[in-house]
Amino acid sequence: MSKSILVCVSAAAFCAVAVAEPVKIPVDSGEKGTVYVAPNVNPTETSAYTKGATVGVERPDGSGTYIGTDTSMPRPVYSLGASTGGNTSFSGGVTSDGKANNGVKAGVTIKY
Repeated sequence: MSKSILVCVSAAAFCAVAVAEPVKIPVDSGEKGTVYVAPNVNPTETSAYTKGATVGVERPDGSGTYIGTDTSMPRPVYSLGASTGGNTSFSGGVTSDGKANNGVKAGVTIKY
């Protein structure tokens, strides 16, 4: 294997790890779905601390909702969103710090 191919494979593996899903800790689970908490963990060399969290619900059909706060910025950023379930899932959400940092996101996930 040449060095350039090895570097590309290593870079691709690193990028796949960098965009990983947040860790969702289940709080309650039942036939209607799972309630979870996903803390915003910031590690240091010797410890880790949280700067906000997201609380959400995931239903068995894949649909869900979430609400969260990120306090790692000078102003706290709040987020709210939802997604539908099924083979073609639509999602949308909003984020805001109540002043200048506002955003809207939308997406489509197709399972095959």
